[in-house]
Amino acid sequence: MNIRSLTRGDGVVIGAAVVLFVASFLDLSGFDCPARLNCSSYNAPNAWDALGVLMSVFLAGIIGGALVVVGRSMPSRKVVGLDLGQFGAAFCVFALWTAFWTTIDASDAGAGMILGLLAAIVLAGGAVATPLVPALKAPLMGAPRPQAVQPPYGGQPQPGQGYGYPGAQQQPYGAQPGQQQPYGAQPQPGQPEPQNAQATPAAGAPAGDFTPFWFAVPVARPLYGEDGSPSPIAELAPGTWYLAVEQRGSALIAQTQDGRRGVLQDTTGIQRG
Repeated sequence: MNIRSLTRGDGVVIGAAVVLFVASFLDLSGFDCPARLNCSSYNAPNAWDALGVLMSVFLAGIIGGALVVVGRSMPSRKVVGLDLGQFGAAFCVFALWTAFWTTIDASDAGAGMILGLLAAIVLAGGAVATPLVPALKAPLMGAPRPQAVQPPYGGQPQPGQGYGYPGAQQQPYGAQPGQQQPYGAQPQPGQPEPQNAQATPAAGAPAGDFTPFWFAVPVARPLYGEDGSPSPIAELAPGTWYLAVEQRGSALIAQTQDGRRGVLQDTTGIQRG
């Protein structure tokens, strides 16, 4: 998993799951030692001594938090028709519901039960509110500084050469510097055809003089598979740098930092690194 793709909401969910795990080792209930009795050998039970509370509160919340974080990095994965993130959020809400009523029913709730309830509240809130609150959708870590990208096949960029943005004007191969020819222009009668002229690439084919570059998206945008599948394989998050490796018409073939490649159909407003 790419840690730079995590959001602030994911950080809240991870932190709450860690607190929930720690709380499972604390006492579930308090104990008042009666007078004139030696209670030094008495140990109050924790969640690992109560299987029902352990599975329905503590482990359910930890598993739900893990599914929420993993599901947002793999939005195309589904369980019983639900995305992993939605399935994990349901687990978190179930853990909160059980922790609340277990704490209410306990006559003397211990530190483990109280801390577990507070962690479950934060966990469920982070899982449900992250897709809805813009502040929680912001990246957890800042964008990395873009590194220099070498052109393919060892070529070097020429002065004034563009970075391959969609719609950028490229110098026709074989044309003289400063000379521009209209698209689709035909040679005049008696004028020899240029020897080095190349056919215009078909729509959707990668440009031969494309130079890979780093870019960032202004808002979250889906990344679709190169096979044309309608389901996205990943989601590009703002504040993270991605590598554009090819251009196909107005779309870009982008590579995420974990090595996945896909088609970015909406390239409006992207920021070049």
